[in-house]
Amino acid sequence: MTTPSPSAPAAAPGSAATAEPVRQTLLVLGASGDLTARLLLPGLGRLVASGAVPGLTLIGSGMDDWGDERWRRRVADSFATVGADGPRESEVVSGTRYVPANVTDEDDLRRLLRECVGPLVIFFALPPMVTARTAAALARIGVPPGTRLMLEKPFGVDRISARSLNDLLATLVPEEQVHRIDHFLGKSTVLNLLGLRFANRIFEPVLNSAHVACVDIVFDETLGLEGRAGYYDGAGALVDMVQSHLLQVLALLAMDPPPTLRAEELRGRKAQVLRATRLWHDDPVAYSRRARYTAGEVGGRRLPDYAAEPGVDPARRTETLAEVVLTVDTWRWAGVPFRLRSGKAMAATRKEAIITFKQPTRVPDGLTGYEHPDRLRIGFGPDRLGLDLNINGPGDPFELEQVRLSADFGPGDLPPYGEVLRGAFEGDPTLSVRGDVAEECWRIIEPVLAAWKAETVPLREYPAGTTGPHDSLIGPVAG
Repeated sequence: MTTPSPSAPAAAPGSAATAEPVRQTLLVLGASGDLTARLLLPGLGRLVASGAVPGLTLIGSGMDDWGDERWRRRVADSFATVGADGPRESEVVSGTRYVPANVTDEDDLRRLLRECVGPLVIFFALPPMVTARTAAALARIGVPPGTRLMLEKPFGVDRISARSLNDLLATLVPEEQVHRIDHFLGKSTVLNLLGLRFANRIFEPVLNSAHVACVDIVFDETLGLEGRAGYYDGAGALVDMVQSHLLQVLALLAMDPPPTLRAEELRGRKAQVLRATRLWHDDPVAYSRRARYTAGEVGGRRLPDYAAEPGVDPARRTETLAEVVLTVDTWRWAGVPFRLRSGKAMAATRKEAIITFKQPTRVPDGLTGYEHPDRLRIGFGPDRLGLDLNINGPGDPFELEQVRLSADFGPGDLPPYGEVLRGAFEGDPTLSVRGDVAEECWRIIEPVLAAWKAETVPLREYPAGTTGPHDSLIGPVAG
């Protein structure tokens, strides 16, 4: 081999010696569905605009008999919602294609794979059962070397099906090439939990059972069903939000510090803490709640009774609000309740984690007005950090008053789906859910699902536009 002389001039930009970007393909299965247009394509548009994925070929596929032009309009419209309409994005739009196919059929899948060039990322924007059938068909025909798989949650429909899917995926590609997507892990504020916890001496030493009374993780939204009955009525709030997103937030809040943020170490710490997590006192009747909204008004908008929404089967008794209380049985957190809740059609949007500290051992006689403990609040929308403290108020210097110190988190460069897509394109699984973690999340809520199915936990109701049932497990202490 001849080594070039150090004095040899570098190739000029644009010359024949300039390396062309390696072409790669994103194949979206289920491309005509709502998730693709609403979340996946806008995230992809921002990622393409950033220049992070040069030379991208985008192929959409699904059962709907669409042509290339209709698909290109969908891609362009979704890109436009996030202002992704520059030359890079236009190149992707003009070159994208749509291939109608039955994605569970081996011959159709072979035809799809022949359309792909370069390194391949396959995104399964499909229901869990269809994902499993498609993966089984791919396992029979094989995929190109280096292929990465992106799977949308939920991963299976219970622990047994999640384990079966994991075993199936292991026959297709190595675990580090499986990207189980929980887009909460791409939220800049959720990722900021790592910096908040591990880069601030004043917080990390007190985040344990000696100082913390309880932890609440709440994701309440004012939106109702919004036309998503096809998915939501078969999942409900517990599976849609608690089993996935909120348990991932719990893992980041409760895990021990990893030595580095490399994927194997960060994901290992999350797995460790979730293995120690279970239902409080193993009692789903006392420590879980479920409810669904009835007709009401939210922000001046009238919502119908959930059971009367188009596409809803009232006999399923699907909940729109789910609450559970968990324990993290580790040295750091034993004895601290972690209360998780998600509700639709609520009076106000509330997306935050609240760490409530224990009261001081003793407030000296003469100081009056102590009513609320200190709290650390991490907001996920708006992205904000708050610290509630008791200080001497104005006027009487011996009367306490609670104030809130607050700061906004800086927005991330990419939306959540842009972040998780970047991880897949770069082969970095840090923001994806490991297979054993997906199984642990199902294990944690299994007793609750069983109790709800057996009707030992009643299905309560709450009018849309209210704060939910009066006997909520998350009460004023976190308000």
